[in-house]
Amino acid sequence: MTLYEELQARGLIAQVTDEDLIKDLINNGKATFYIGFDPTADSLHVGHFMALCLMKRLQMAGNKPIALLGGGTGMIGDPSGRSDLRQMMTPETIQYNCDRFKEQMSKFIDFSDDKALMVNNADWLMDLNYIDVLREVGPHFSVNRMLAAECYKQRMEKGLTFLEFNYMIMQAYDFYALYQRYDCSLQFGGDDQWANMLAGTELIRRKLGKDASAMTITLLLNSEGNKMGKTQSGAVWLDPNKTSPFDFYQYWRNIADADVLKCIRMLTFLPIEEINAMDSWEGSQLNKAKEILAYELTKMVHSEEEAEKAQASAKALFSQGNAADMPTAELTAEDFTDGTIDILTLLLKSGLVPSKSEARRAVEQGGVSADGEKITDIHGVLAENAFDGDGLVLKKGKKSFRKVVLK
Repeated sequence: MTLYEELQARGLIAQVTDEDLIKDLINNGKATFYIGFDPTADSLHVGHFMALCLMKRLQMAGNKPIALLGGGTGMIGDPSGRSDLRQMMTPETIQYNCDRFKEQMSKFIDFSDDKALMVNNADWLMDLNYIDVLREVGPHFSVNRMLAAECYKQRMEKGLTFLEFNYMIMQAYDFYALYQRYDCSLQFGGDDQWANMLAGTELIRRKLGKDASAMTITLLLNSEGNKMGKTQSGAVWLDPNKTSPFDFYQYWRNIADADVLKCIRMLTFLPIEEINAMDSWEGSQLNKAKEILAYELTKMVHSEEEAEKAQASAKALFSQGNAADMPTAELTAEDFTDGTIDILTLLLKSGLVPSKSEARRAVEQGGVSADGEKITDIHGVLAENAFDGDGLVLKKGKKSFRKVVLK
């Protein structure tokens, strides 16, 4: 099976510009390709994970990845899939986020000995002259075609700003610059980036008379059509300080039955034949598949040791035991009033709920327990000494746990 055939078998390929050319490039390890990452936060998240896995697969086949950090485009903000204007970031914040991205990407991509490059589009975008861009780049973009692009549709409903309207031009210019600087002739990205990527291939053709190609990868959606990688409390991050290895493991362990085999195909490096054999699995076998998925992804992101710990902790919890590696929340003396803390505040402080109204709902629905004892009174309180020793195990629903300790 060729690399391209494997990408197809794993359900990763969405759209391509020139299939035969792309097949030849990546199957024979001849591609210099790039994927862009805008530094909108101080950590990569699950939404970036599939792109990183794709870069790893292609590099393993001898191709050369370029990880493009959006130090310039991050100043504008990608409107794709947005219904609101992104919050503007300072240059200092953008640089800090870029530095964090570099650390995390190095776990997936081998940047040694010129096997891969990491570059920042601020290196060329920040020095552009506005009049020069209008004259040299502007004539090659049709406003009518840009407005019809899928990436602008949601923003059009609430009002697309001129700031955001320029994002497509900037992304196209990135491809144009990378082609000239590094002979990069192939761009990969999420399927919501198709119009931006085509704009880049067209700019290269018009300005340089050269052919460049683009391929989009399938967006990671659940069976309900929503993007995966979100929880009630926010994104699932690759930074262990933002999403613990245990919580990361639990996210994948708890996905819907309908999504598990798709995720194993798209995200793990298990042999495709081994995955195909799971197609007939059902019932309790799907729980085993979820454990495999959670273990493989946690090992890839956090290390085999952390994956082993997370798996052992999860099994200990479900067998009514306790686990030293359970995610921990710390309380201080200031969190107590007259030596007690109420259950709604405790749930909020533990991070198991995003708000007190959500905490109230969880208690009223009978889904909260402390050290195995169900709590049904929304006015219930716990004494300070309940957190002595190893702390107290707080549980919400069947699968969310925290060990709460007094600092």
